[in-house]
Amino acid sequence: MPKIDMTLADLDSLFPPNFSEEQKAKAKTIFLKELALSAHTFYRGKTMTMPKAGIYGFNWFNVWYTPGVSMVSTSIRDNNDASFDLSNRGNLVAVVSDSTRVLGDGDCTPPGGLGVMEGKAFLMKYLGGVDAVALCMNSYNDKGAHDPDKIIDFVKMVEPSFGAINLEDISQPNCYKVLDTLREACDIPVWHDDAQGTGCVTAAGLMNALKVADKDIANVRIVMLGAGASNTTIARLIIQAGADPTRMSMFDSHGGLHTGRDDIKSDPAYYRKWELCQATNPEKIKDIETALQGADVLIALSRPGPDVVKQDWIRTMAEKPIVFACSNPVPEIYPFAAKAAGAYIVATGRGDFPNQVNNSIGFPGILKGALLVRARKITDEMALAAAYSIAHYAEKKGIGPERIMPTMDETEVFAEEATAVAMEAMNNGVARISLTRDEVYETTLHDIKEARAIMDLLMEKEFIKKPDIKLLEAAFKKAVDAVK
Repeated sequence: MPKIDMTLADLDSLFPPNFSEEQKAKAKTIFLKELALSAHTFYRGKTMTMPKAGIYGFNWFNVWYTPGVSMVSTSIRDNNDASFDLSNRGNLVAVVSDSTRVLGDGDCTPPGGLGVMEGKAFLMKYLGGVDAVALCMNSYNDKGAHDPDKIIDFVKMVEPSFGAINLEDISQPNCYKVLDTLREACDIPVWHDDAQGTGCVTAAGLMNALKVADKDIANVRIVMLGAGASNTTIARLIIQAGADPTRMSMFDSHGGLHTGRDDIKSDPAYYRKWELCQATNPEKIKDIETALQGADVLIALSRPGPDVVKQDWIRTMAEKPIVFACSNPVPEIYPFAAKAAGAYIVATGRGDFPNQVNNSIGFPGILKGALLVRARKITDEMALAAAYSIAHYAEKKGIGPERIMPTMDETEVFAEEATAVAMEAMNNGVARISLTRDEVYETTLHDIKEARAIMDLLMEKEFIKKPDIKLLEAAFKKAVDAVK
């Protein structure tokens, strides 16, 4: 039976000996979902609010609250930027969502996104030393439609309480307007992790995959399956990183994006997709099967698989083909199936396969770097600086077909990202204050280690109680029974 501290790889030895690789992969997905449900019930969520200042006697109540705190309020009144020093604002992120595009489950109603948003806050603290709060909001207008202006107004209203905003799980096309409007309207970074975060880590993974395959980003042919917020932003960032847009093609559920797609051109809400229609696929290829013939790279962020990407498509690709199948919770094709079809490098969004390309390796460090220099926004240049830092960190440690990315347990990568982002923020003129590379790196590393030490202490003292092993056993049994 499974143990509390075992990895997903350890589960392989517990499955029935006749289980195929596909059965094991399906069982692991079911196991994680069942365990998540029972563990969230056990803890009633996974985040809480704790003071970080002490009580050293009765008088400290008068310091932290009235009358002493009056001077804090008037100081911030006279200089709003003082809020970054006199409150937790400088290390606090709002994770904002209307829950209309939650993972692969679509519209989950406003409170349905809380599990993901709390998870985001959890990872920010543990991986980046950043405090965060989940804010799931109702974006319905009077006509019962999801209104992007509702999200925009909501973020503008809460802006004074936070140092940055992380947008999450907002459906397209609303996500484009929300991000682009708020990036300009707000005086703090507004970051869409599904778009910019996924774009950043995918660009990093692609850089290293191409190095391993000995291919030049300027010369490769790239095919992209899915044209949502993630892939459209990935396309924009990898073009900035040197990819030739005329050697790229993107496909949505209606076929190839190109200048003949009047359905996209006629809808102003899809302006980001139309930009790619104009920049890519000059041959107006209509189907992905044709586009993949001789292609070097496939980047899929479309819908959960496992048979969305076909093995026959991969067999027609160029020598040493690179396949990113990053839909969650199930990739468009399982890595073992892609490898059997000839893929040289395969990446997914999951941690139980090699080459996890997941935005969790990016946003904690990126937001930390932006917060430390009190950036007013996160530019594309800052996101690319983070991508290069991720790729370089992995390369220093050694890269190969089974390792193109760092993993989440490599703490220093988050400090490297934070430093790269902060330095680029200063170069871009969007930082309120200046810090040295060493100051950013050491502060980030200190805050991460402190967050983990606090968590370790809470676990040691059993303020965070260990879940009953029966939860794991029950989840494992359900998973095995479901795929027998």
